[in-house]
Amino acid sequence: MSSREAILARIRSAVAGAPPVEVTRGYRPSRDEPGDVELFAERVRDYRATVHAVPAGQVAATVADALARRGARRVVVPGGLPEEWLGALPAGVERLGDVPPPSAAELDAADGVVTGCAAAIAETGTIILDAGPGQGRRALTLVPDYHLCVVRAGQIVPGVPEAVARLDASRPMTWISGPSATSDIELNRVEGVHGPRTLEVIIVL
Repeated sequence: MSSREAILARIRSAVAGAPPVEVTRGYRPSRDEPGDVELFAERVRDYRATVHAVPAGQVAATVADALARRGARRVVVPGGLPEEWLGALPAGVERLGDVPPPSAAELDAADGVVTGCAAAIAETGTIILDAGPGQGRRALTLVPDYHLCVVRAGQIVPGVPEAVARLDASRPMTWISGPSATSDIELNRVEGVHGPRTLEVIIVL
């Protein structure tokens, strides 16, 4: 028996026969205000991300312009991403799908990834991915250095409790609050260590 198995066995033995404990989940909900989209955009910008708010008819052009500014020629596109969001891509841009799954080296060589999301939180400026359609597996958004995420206004909720209520806890989730960043004991900021160095968000109004 390994150390882990021994510890778990002792825990199971200690709690055997104990009555179930009811967990109170009366989380404080946020107020549902009409400014959720504006607040979300403001908070995402605070994280040093680039934000565009455009009507649905301008998403494809905005995606194409964003990739052109990056000089992106090889872009990861997860299955299920709405094709109309990619309709304006130049013919020379190569799209790397997720079937079959690209290797870590292939993802690292890509110029960026374009995804949708499962939900977004205005209060914290957080984007949530759950590997659903248009999002792909977690590696697709953690390995490339640039992430372009399209968020529908209807996916933005006021706070964390409202977001959790929308999500399926059994799915693999990634919560993104701005580009990847960390700092050492001297508070020197380093970006791109745990995920994309650059985050760009398109809000579909």
